Amino acid sequence: MAIEQAVRVFRFNGIELPDPGAHMSPDQVRDLYSANFPELTAAAVEGPTASGTRLVYEFRRAVGTKG
Repeated sequence: MAIEQAVRVFRFNGIELPDPGAHMSPDQVRDLYSANFPELTAAAVEGPTASGTRLVYEFRRAVGTKG
């Protein structure tokens, strides 16, 4: 029996973003990537969902009305 550590992966708009570090929470990762993807500032973090040895977190844009 072998023990494998799960790898975190973050997805946004069809793009897989690597985990910048296990010491960061999913919200901190969202804040880090919001410099490159401004839409993430209002995104929700969903997950993780297990996919093999990967834990997949999804950044979902907030849906709502302006004003």
